[in-house]
Amino acid sequence: MRDRWVSVRVTGDFACFTRPENKVERVSYPIMTPSAARGILEAVFWHPQFTWAIREIHAMTPVRTYSILRNEVNSKMSPDRKEPFFVDDDRTQRHAVCLRDVDYAIFADIEVKPGVGDDHAKFRDQFRRRVERGQCYHRPALGCREFAAEFQPHDGCKPIEWTDDLGLMLWDLSYESGRAPYWPKFFNAKVNGGVMAVPSSPLGSEA
Repeated sequence: MRDRWVSVRVTGDFACFTRPENKVERVSYPIMTPSAARGILEAVFWHPQFTWAIREIHAMTPVRTYSILRNEVNSKMSPDRKEPFFVDDDRTQRHAVCLRDVDYAIFADIEVKPGVGDDHAKFRDQFRRRVERGQCYHRPALGCREFAAEFQPHDGCKPIEWTDDLGLMLWDLSYESGRAPYWPKFFNAKVNGGVMAVPSSPLGSEA
């Protein structure tokens, strides 16, 4: 099955893969989450006939953290809001623990939707060409939109020597109805030799 996987190397100066259990202050996981990896791949190549299944995430550099204060707003603007919304009157400072100088290799598989046919090879080739050319539909981000990511073909570089049990990690968000409310799904994350294997289904799933 590994011969059907695609890979991409992603780097950036800063990253923040927020733990959902922290409601106010942002605290990052020590490694990229599968949902963040899927968002990066979709930024490079998205197609309505398939979905990305993240298989492995490789850490290429040691974990480095730093703390910052970020300006955020307390409430959200929505189409149902009738009164004006002035950001300056609703801004607050929140503490965040983020990552710096990150470097990852993402390995993923293509899951073609029913009725489409076996177009895995075609989609893989399209993705690889876009990565080689540096093409993307929108700029990929490392958790937060302001933390832009650079991407390039994976050159076969080996991950770092890092083994750890990270406990529960966000697998993805479930939108059963296609819209909010949503709820998080988790998996038991372990890093072995710098490689975090991602299960095909989260905890509590019979898939």
